[in-house]
Amino acid sequence: MSEYALPDSLAPTPSRPVLELFSLHGRTALVTGGSRGIGKSIAIALAQAGARVILVQRDVTMSATKDAINALPGSAGAAVVQGDLANLDDCSLIFQRALDSAPEGIDILVNCGGMLMREDSVNVTRADWNTVLDVNLNSLFILSQHAGEHFISRKRGKIINVASLNSFIGGFRVASYSAAKGAVLQLTKALSNEWARYNINVNAIAPGSIATDINTEARKNPEFIQSRLLGTPGGRWGAPEDFAGVAVFLASQASSFITGEVITVDGGAMAKGPI
Repeated sequence: MSEYALPDSLAPTPSRPVLELFSLHGRTALVTGGSRGIGKSIAIALAQAGARVILVQRDVTMSATKDAINALPGSAGAAVVQGDLANLDDCSLIFQRALDSAPEGIDILVNCGGMLMREDSVNVTRADWNTVLDVNLNSLFILSQHAGEHFISRKRGKIINVASLNSFIGGFRVASYSAAKGAVLQLTKALSNEWARYNINVNAIAPGSIATDINTEARKNPEFIQSRLLGTPGGRWGAPEDFAGVAVFLASQASSFITGEVITVDGGAMAKGPI
C-alpha cells in the first residue's frame, strides 16, 4: 500500500447489528472538562456505552463524575489524573499520566475543557488573552499531539473536540474565546487531514445556547435569555444531556467514515441564521 493509499481499516466494515456499532466496550476514553456540564455528560455517556473513562481534573478531590460512572451497572470504571489546562508544561505530562493508569492504552480523547471571559476587547489584558487561548486551544493541541502519536502507533483512535457556535460567529465581548474556538474548528480539520490514513477520526461538536456554569452570570440577564431563545428554533436552552448521543456516535464505530466534521448541537440556531 502506498503512503497515501486508503488503509484497509478505512474500507467498508462488515455488516454488524446496528446497536453494536455504538458499543464502546473494551475502549478507554480520556476526557478533559469532565467534572461538570457538557464534559460530565459526555464522560458518563461514554461509560454507559461501555468505555473506561479517565478524567483530567485540576482538582482531583472533585469526585462527582467519577462516582457516577463507578456506580453504573457493569461499569468499566473511572479514574482521575491531575492536570491544569492553563499550564502548558503540565499539559505535556497529562497524556503520559493517563497512560500510566491505562496499560491497555487509550482509544478516545475528548477535549472538552474550556473557559470564557467576557470583556470589552480594548480592556482585555495580554495575560487574560493568553490564558483563554491556552485553556481552549493550546492545551487541546498539546493533548492531541500526544494522543495522535499514540493512536498512530496503534493505527486507530478517536478525537472529539468541543468547539462552539463562536467557531462560526464572533459574538460580543468574547474576542479571545471566539478566536480560540474558531481555531479549534480549523485544527480539527487539519488534524483529520493528516491522520485519516492512520484510521484516526478527528471531529468536533459545536454547542449552541447550553445552560452550564460557563454562562451562569449571563443567564441572570432576562434580555440575554430572551435573545438566545428567539435565535433558537428549538425554543429552549440546551442541556448537557443533549450531548450524550452525539459523543457516543463520534467515539464509536458508527462514525468510522466521518472525519474532519463539526456537528452543531444548537436547536437549529445555525440553520436559522440572523433573521
